Amino acid sequence: MSNRLQYSFLAFATCFAMHLTAAQNQPVVPIAEPARSADWQVINDDVMGGISTSQIRVSTNGTLVFEGTVSLENNGGFASVRSVPVLCDLTGCDAFVVRVRGDGRRYKFTVRTERRLDSAIYQAEFVTKAGEWQEHRLAFKEFVPTFRGRVLSGRPLLDPAKIASVGFLISDKQAGPFRLEIDWIKGLRPTGRGQQDPR
Repeated sequence: MSNRLQYSFLAFATCFAMHLTAAQNQPVVPIAEPARSADWQVINDDVMGGISTSQIRVSTNGTLVFEGTVSLENNGGFASVRSVPVLCDLTGCDAFVVRVRGDGRRYKFTVRTERRLDSAIYQAEFVTKAGEWQEHRLAFKEFVPTFRGRVLSGRPLLDPAKIASVGFLISDKQAGPFRLEIDWIKGLRPTGRGQQDPR
């Protein structure tokens, strides 16, 4: 990691295992292992009658690939994947950083603070550039609580001490194929005085 990245990171060593490792100026830690991609759960709009499809797999270079086809038929229009529920404490962090390579479409990074499948989801959007690796900083305070697509009012801000699972969602109201490659996910501690944003 270059000298200009004067941040102190808490890294998801493997996102699906939700194992948190304290680290300072730690190199990139991949979130995928070939034998563990099954520890992600696919949840598409077929739960409400839609016909969108998706899968999660490990690429030959060890990254995770979330891909499929979004359909707007039958009142559908979304595809998603989330890590298996394992409690993870990110106390001391104030943001996620995700390194992804997309297709120019808009995605959401999702977080649950409960282990139940049918629970509220905190969401933050990011837009990809087709074929380019990007690092997106997603501040905890920017996450919006939702349930079945509806914004919830009166909910507390995302609590970093109660991260139960993370995931990715596409619901940009555009039909067609999509592909999002995920290199790593990190929790980011606040910068100190005089430090600069690495983006």
